[in-house]
Amino acid sequence: MKITTNNMLHQLSFMPRLFPVNAYFTEEQDSLTLIDAALPYSAKGILSAAARIGKPIRRIVLTHAHGDHIGALDRLKTALPEAEVLISAREAKLLAGDRTLEPDETPSSVRGGVPKPGAIRTRPDTLLADGDRVGSLLAVATPGHTPGSMSFLDTRTGALIAGDALQVRGGIAVSGQMQPLFPFPALATWSPAEALRSARRLLELKPTLLAVGHGRMLANPREVLTAAIQAAERRLQSPEKGGASHVTANRP
Repeated sequence: MKITTNNMLHQLSFMPRLFPVNAYFTEEQDSLTLIDAALPYSAKGILSAAARIGKPIRRIVLTHAHGDHIGALDRLKTALPEAEVLISAREAKLLAGDRTLEPDETPSSVRGGVPKPGAIRTRPDTLLADGDRVGSLLAVATPGHTPGSMSFLDTRTGALIAGDALQVRGGIAVSGQMQPLFPFPALATWSPAEALRSARRLLELKPTLLAVGHGRMLANPREVLTAAIQAAERRLQSPEKGGASHVTANRP
């Protein structure tokens, strides 16, 4: 596990050289909020990192319900029974193993490693809606990678924790746009068109730091985020390409 700190945000990266899977701590005055639960074996590293920082984990916030973001959830909840677990109301269905789409959603199959019904024992304590606050974090609905994906903006610093709404590993890209050096987020995306709309919304937040599920943190990301959005727009407007982007510029 590699720990990288930027102001009040700590990135915990598991398998950073091979297949980076990130979880994050945001520091409040007297506690920590964990964003995503990484892989099943990650619980020990997450708890160790919190001890090193010296603050208790009071909240576990999930950006979405894919296995590499909820893997250690049950183990963490066992170790931290008082910690509040939060996820978007829409994504809670996927956490429970229900892949059924809502009537108004894009009729495309939910992809990626969603748990089977009953596989995750932990039940959310709080269901989030767009605009809710979690300590210093603003919850931002960013559907696309999954129907209920959510990102979080630290209102103190402008740091944006975006889950898999965007990727940095293999080249910055909007979710659903294929990057050959790291294709997995694209392959697990439900709706590239919804993901593009969400990316535009995230750009409007004027983030000062971009922190995603796979890859390093990027400071001052607006220029490269704009380029990624433009690349996604070109691909989605091109019927020959079928929405799959192979842009590899700005590779971290």
